[in-house]
Amino acid sequence: MRRRSILDAAAAMLTEMPVAEVTLNELSRRAGLAKSNVLRYFESREAVLLELLDAAWQDWLAELGRSLGPLAGTGRSAPGPVGAAADGGSARERGDELAAVLAGSLTSRPVLCDLLSAQSAVLERNVSPAVAAAFKRAALANVSALAQLALRRVPELGGHDAYLFAGAAILSAGALWSTTQPSKALAAAYDSDPELGALQLKFTSTLGELLAVLISGLLARSSGAAG
Repeated sequence: MRRRSILDAAAAMLTEMPVAEVTLNELSRRAGLAKSNVLRYFESREAVLLELLDAAWQDWLAELGRSLGPLAGTGRSAPGPVGAAADGGSARERGDELAAVLAGSLTSRPVLCDLLSAQSAVLERNVSPAVAAAFKRAALANVSALAQLALRRVPELGGHDAYLFAGAAILSAGALWSTTQPSKALAAAYDSDPELGALQLKFTSTLGELLAVLISGLLARSSGAAG
């Protein structure tokens, strides 16, 4: 129950502030525990946030699975030829649709994106080898699950390329999130100078375009290798 109260307090904080502002002192206060008691259940602030990241990731995958559904009307268990028509259109068209769905669904989950953006540089730095390994095993499972969801819409990718795409999608989302959330000073600079404003990327559209290009490239490479 105390572990759950700590996780709930941290989750509530993330709806109010970015990861960088979540402190162990404030987390302890909100959970109604001394800091030493919090550290009895989690070895660090980062360990708490890694557990929340995994939970948020799994929740997103569940929602994504409902959004994508099965491969429309084909009943196929194996990939067909690249570019072949299916109920949902060509492989490229379905790839574009998948990219748009992923980008839109991640946009609606800012806490997940913020946690992903902090994962490598912050959250994995102050944990024990055991906690780090447990999180990485969970992350591998989550990437594999995302790859399987991608195959529902674009089976032509095949298992290997679907896994590459899933990993790249997560890395891209984390990197783009931090880039597209400018500080107040930078936002003001963008607003005051139209030339600088051109550098202000939009998360949803940029991620969608990046993922669509990635899928197209994987499909083209697969087609070239097959030829």
